[in-house]
Amino acid sequence: MAKRTGTTAPRLDAVRLIDLTDGEESALEAHGSIEGLRLTDLDLSHRDLAGITVSESLLTEVTAHQTDFRAASFLDTRIERLNAPIFLTPRARLRDVEIDGSRIGSADSYDANWQSVHVSHSKLGFVNLRGAVLQDVLFTDCAIDELDLADATATRVSFVNCTLNSLDVTRAKLTDVDLRSLELRRIAGLEHLRGATMTSFQVAELAAMFAEQFGIRVQD
Repeated sequence: MAKRTGTTAPRLDAVRLIDLTDGEESALEAHGSIEGLRLTDLDLSHRDLAGITVSESLLTEVTAHQTDFRAASFLDTRIERLNAPIFLTPRARLRDVEIDGSRIGSADSYDANWQSVHVSHSKLGFVNLRGAVLQDVLFTDCAIDELDLADATATRVSFVNCTLNSLDVTRAKLTDVDLRSLELRRIAGLEHLRGATMTSFQVAELAAMFAEQFGIRVQD
């Protein structure tokens, strides 16, 4: 069998929203479900929406500070201009989701499941995806302060025109994770980078961190 070469890009399914009905914020309830709605100018701050299912819908101009989306499901849905200083989505499921033009301060998304997710033109502070399962995830034109993938399983994850200050991949399982376009400043868990793709320039820039990680004394 021929050895596979190259890095496989994320396989994304475009979100196609047809014949949406204008909905009201009151339609959103914990453990409830909505489908085929267009919801605009929402302030969901501090609400309990745990276990909600949102499918085939468009959410625009959403404020969701400390909204509890624990174990929520977002399916075939587009979210535009989300503002969430604290975004709570632990154990949430995102499948065929687009998030665009958003600002998220701290995203608590541990043990989440992301499949076919595109995050674009957004500013993200601390993103906690510890223990999460990510498959076919693309970040485009994003500024990210910290991304925690410790204990996560990431397959076909890519960053295009993004900046990332700090990345933690401790005990992560990576397959086709493309870091080549990132401006990386710090990586924790260097020994678990197997399955990631980086440029020779990036590796050279991180030489000091590699040396420190493996106890190498560098003297000229």
